[in-house]
Amino acid sequence: MTVEALGTADRVGNPFRRAVGLGRPLVGIWSMLNSSHAIEGLAYSGFDWILIDGEHAPLTLADAMSHLRTLEDKAIAPIVRLPWNDSVLMKQYLDAGARTVMLPMIQDKEEAAQAVAAMRYPPRGHRGVALMQRASRYGRIKDYLQHADGDLFLIVQIETGRALRNIQEIAAVDGVDALFFGPADLAASMGHIGQPDHPEVMTAIAEGHETTRRAGKVAGVLAPNAEVAERHLQAGFGFVSVTSDCALLFNGADATAQRFKALAAQNTAASPEGHRHHG
Repeated sequence: MTVEALGTADRVGNPFRRAVGLGRPLVGIWSMLNSSHAIEGLAYSGFDWILIDGEHAPLTLADAMSHLRTLEDKAIAPIVRLPWNDSVLMKQYLDAGARTVMLPMIQDKEEAAQAVAAMRYPPRGHRGVALMQRASRYGRIKDYLQHADGDLFLIVQIETGRALRNIQEIAAVDGVDALFFGPADLAASMGHIGQPDHPEVMTAIAEGHETTRRAGKVAGVLAPNAEVAERHLQAGFGFVSVTSDCALLFNGADATAQRFKALAAQNTAASPEGHRHHG
């Protein structure tokens, strides 16, 4: 494609928004390893979306840019989670090319409105203007500033009892595209720390899902295990994180080590060398 052909924001678009428009629940994976190699490999696995975690993983802005470059030509929609609802961070990550952003710990409509304003150029918001950043292909998309707002997708996280009580008002904020339920922090907030699948937490998430749907917004959720993931998909959540790169690697590694160390122990006890050692 020539530079002259980059005249409209249509060539940018938002891959996550397009995926949500498919009309079925989207299956996603959480990435916390901060490895472009791992992300590249996972991009071929068939997941609909992948979360690049900047809150609980050691992710820098440069790391996020590297991951986004890796995913640019892949059939998977990237979401970047920022560490906090911060206007300066938002500006930097948007300029770096993040188009679907997740923000943790949004508590009320005021915080949600602040996030929307940070994503949008004046007069609709207060995002700072840069003419030669990665998001506009370093100034080559000539009408980027005019169409950037429509290319972005904002996901706010519901993670506390206070946020649950304010779901209806948060969902009503213009510019909030989706609400995402974080069971681990919700469990902690509700007095069930370490129990993200506690029945009270699951009930609260189900009720929040219905409120979100009635408000006309998309609801997403992180599932703590495969059984819960299946329940969320059957319940019609718009997008569900069903596993993570850490879970796949470490759980698989643990199971493999235990299997073969147990076999090695049996063989040691039965071998002549083992008898001599204990004799």
